[in-house]
Amino acid sequence: MTIASHTQSDQAASGPSGDDSFQALIDDLAAEAAYLDAAVRDVSPARWEVASPAAGWLMRDCIAHLAELDEVAAIIAEAGAYPVRSREGSAGVLSAGQVKARALPVADLLAWWRASRARLEAALRPLDPRARLPWAGQEMGVRSFATARLMECWSHGLDALEAAGVEAVDSDRLRHVAHLGYSTRPFAYRVRGLPVSDAPLHVALQAPSGATWTWGPEDAPSRVTGTAGDFCRVVTQRIHHLDTALIAEGEAAREFLVIAQAFAGPPGEGRAPRGDGHR
Repeated sequence: MTIASHTQSDQAASGPSGDDSFQALIDDLAAEAAYLDAAVRDVSPARWEVASPAAGWLMRDCIAHLAELDEVAAIIAEAGAYPVRSREGSAGVLSAGQVKARALPVADLLAWWRASRARLEAALRPLDPRARLPWAGQEMGVRSFATARLMECWSHGLDALEAAGVEAVDSDRLRHVAHLGYSTRPFAYRVRGLPVSDAPLHVALQAPSGATWTWGPEDAPSRVTGTAGDFCRVVTQRIHHLDTALIAEGEAAREFLVIAQAFAGPPGEGRAPRGDGHR
């Protein structure tokens, strides 16, 4: 998606209301998956069996997770309800789908993921972005539903790429992830059973393109500044905030970076600080 302005407000972070902005979001979702696909499809089969940074997951498990959840999301988008099979249990740290996918050749795993995401894209395109769909025990707007799938693709893609030995290349599609990270701030408190902070927070990020994206009141005493790549890795718990160049000014900003969680579900364990400047 082309960034038309050098400053993006929180209201405009997912685009103005309207069908064109929603279709552009779906374009970005498809583009993020296509980028990851191109980055991993020629990786040697042996690399697909390498442990990823996600505890207990191999590289192949990261892609299987995307295939499985894109398939579930597609069914939800089509029917407006959870499929019965999405409630299957898991085996240890792996879902039932990931366990089955362990036996798939890489080509078949990729084919499953491609079919799942194509089905999801087709199911999302005609929907009203203001409609609501169930996910992770609660309802969310269709626009947020699609944004969450992009966030999942990008964040699990980081784990797959690290296992593959491929350096991740950030794009301005991170605008969606950053917006989700900022807007889920109250959720990050609630999911931990903490009182939700009402302290104003300003976030200003440098996009991969060099643009500046901002959220929150500009005169807020608590501020987070840095790159979108660092911020998005923190809110998806792919890196400890101490291993980034993010600057947190004020108690609310420092507190937010510790608990930030852009994904649904129980509190994530996050990643331990490496202290070696590794990104």
